[in-house]
Amino acid sequence: MSQYVDGFVLPIPSDRIDEYKRVVETVANIWKEHGALDYREYAGDDLILEGTRSFTDLVGATENETIVFGWVVFDSREARDLANEKVAADPRMSALIEPLMDPAKPVFDAKRMAFGGFRSLVPSTDANTE
Repeated sequence: MSQYVDGFVLPIPSDRIDEYKRVVETVANIWKEHGALDYREYAGDDLILEGTRSFTDLVGATENETIVFGWVVFDSREARDLANEKVAADPRMSALIEPLMDPAKPVFDAKRMAFGGFRSLVPSTDANTE
């Protein structure tokens, strides 16, 4: 059975990236408690390649925002669906995420996030993962 990955890209105000990082460190642990095999997020560093559309363009980021690229790995799509249900019902998630979405000073805007679930196309060459 192939692993399944949820991937996402989103802009975060650069002056609030540390606050965002503190929250998602806890979020990562919650995902793992509910079945994720791995949870990663990275801050954009080298985002321009001539002739391609950048993640910055994709989410309409400004010069005052940092692009975050992340993914969550699961055993299967079924495991992902079950984990998503559990995470959505976990009260810790609401308590963590709602302050980030405060309209008065938002850190996270779901309407500007690109997201998708992905099945394996090319297996990993690492013997420890697929």
